[in-house]
Amino acid sequence: MPQDEKEKRSAAQTRGLLRRFISYYKPHKKLFCLDMGASLLVSLLGIVYPIITRSMLNDLIPNRNYRMVVIAGVLLLCLYLIKMGLNYFIQYQGHMMGVYMQAQMRSDMFAHLEALPYSFYDSHETGKIMSRMTNDLFDISELAHHGPENIIISLISIIVSFTYLSTINIWLTLIIFACVPFLLVISYSLRRKMRKAFRDTRAALADINASLESSISGIRVTKAYTNADKEMEKFESGNDRFKVARKDSYSAMGRFHSGNTFVMDVFNVVVLIAGGFFLYRGDIRFGDYSAFIVSVNMFTSPVMTLINFMEQFENGVTGFERFCEIMDEEAETDSPGARDAGQLKGHIVFRDVSYAYDEDQKVLRHVNLDIPEGRKFALVGPSGGGKTTICHLIPHFYDVVSGSILLDGMEIHSLTLESVRRNIGIVQQDIYLFNDSFMENIRYGRLDATEEEIIDAAKRANIHDYIMSLPHGYETQIGERGVRLSGGQKQRLSIARVFLKNPPILILDEATSALDNTTEILIQQALDELCIGRTTLVVAHRLSTIKNADEIAVVADGRIQEQGTHEELIARKGLYNELYQLQFRANSGIIN
Repeated sequence: MPQDEKEKRSAAQTRGLLRRFISYYKPHKKLFCLDMGASLLVSLLGIVYPIITRSMLNDLIPNRNYRMVVIAGVLLLCLYLIKMGLNYFIQYQGHMMGVYMQAQMRSDMFAHLEALPYSFYDSHETGKIMSRMTNDLFDISELAHHGPENIIISLISIIVSFTYLSTINIWLTLIIFACVPFLLVISYSLRRKMRKAFRDTRAALADINASLESSISGIRVTKAYTNADKEMEKFESGNDRFKVARKDSYSAMGRFHSGNTFVMDVFNVVVLIAGGFFLYRGDIRFGDYSAFIVSVNMFTSPVMTLINFMEQFENGVTGFERFCEIMDEEAETDSPGARDAGQLKGHIVFRDVSYAYDEDQKVLRHVNLDIPEGRKFALVGPSGGGKTTICHLIPHFYDVVSGSILLDGMEIHSLTLESVRRNIGIVQQDIYLFNDSFMENIRYGRLDATEEEIIDAAKRANIHDYIMSLPHGYETQIGERGVRLSGGQKQRLSIARVFLKNPPILILDEATSALDNTTEILIQQALDELCIGRTTLVVAHRLSTIKNADEIAVVADGRIQEQGTHEELIARKGLYNELYQLQFRANSGIIN
């Protein structure tokens, strides 16, 4: 791509980012205007001190008008009290405006994350997502507050101070102004390197957060295998990358600030020499020269503020870019004209369905299934054959590559996502429970459920008696991800959720495979009751648990290899029979 084309595209992207950023100011227009008004007054009040200083040196003190000196001092003090109040408003309400914008962005990001498809979470780590929602958005809020404020105050201060300095001595003012382009050239040349360094730092910090989240979540596995040193090694690897990235960013900041500070020091040298020369020639009075030296900071300070603002600008911009990367991810949406599925009966049909998580490898190949309503249908086969993928396609977690899925004769794409998932209950091997009470975790199955309905669901899932044995009963907190519960208790809690939801379609994805035999028998009783009157799709490795299924399909290499009842598949002497005989011998102790 030609260089000029790249620059045009970059400029267009920058304008687009700016428009999106400005849109977050709209709900806070009143507060923004008040903040900018206060900033304007503060910048205008800054000119009062040098004006009074010049008047004292040139008029009041030489003429011994001490009464006016006192009056001028009192006036200046009163103005400073007003300035103090304005600064308080800017610091307090201005920062709150940034907080409001940050909160809105966080809400928008969370809502968008909730709408993103399963595939997004397959390739994005939780810790990195959290980093974008916390660290990045904080820097954005700082930019939202300080950005317009610094720009407005600085520009007005530069204009006002330049005008005032010109009234003292136009030529000395022009000499100072001529130094500004050198400062801008240095700042522009160093800004790009600083921006890249800040982006690398954010990426490294996100890696640390992801590593930390993974290590803390798996702390029990780490302790069980005494692999703390390994986790420390992985964390330090990310920590070292962060240090290198931070080193580069601070190096870029150091060059940026030191170069700019040097030019500002040159300003003072120029004022000293040029002003001394004009004073020697009699082109400027001593009082004016003193006032100029005092006032020149009014010009150089806002220039320096604008230069230093670039650091905050780069921080905020890189954070907003990372925010927009998430917001630009394509969300799950209903197909045009999609309608509510209503209350489904549970007839499921797969017609020549193929699916691939990536283009290189297909997980399912031309799968055909017909599961009548109210039937118990089992999927068995080797790991990685595609059983869980079939389960994920029914609630429309993923889109098929080819073929179609029908629910009660309706193509799944013609139905809204919410209405499809409302009709499906899922019990998986890996149960996710929230750090809340038993009551609220069961209520997650149907948020408008009454307490009596929740208790009834717990009874049907055979966990009510255990809950009532606890000191706080249903209000007992279960800990993060149900850490205080056994595997069987977690499973029964998830079953209670589904009882409460009462869907016509039930998916049991290896729901008992991680349990011991005794616990599995107890859980199976609850599952058997749960399956009554529902279309049930069961994924199981233990073939003994699905012998009574109405129909069984053997899935291997992404295809339906065999299909029939348990007795029919045993009689065929095919893959199902091999799997069954292998498990039978293993359970009998023939195979160690």
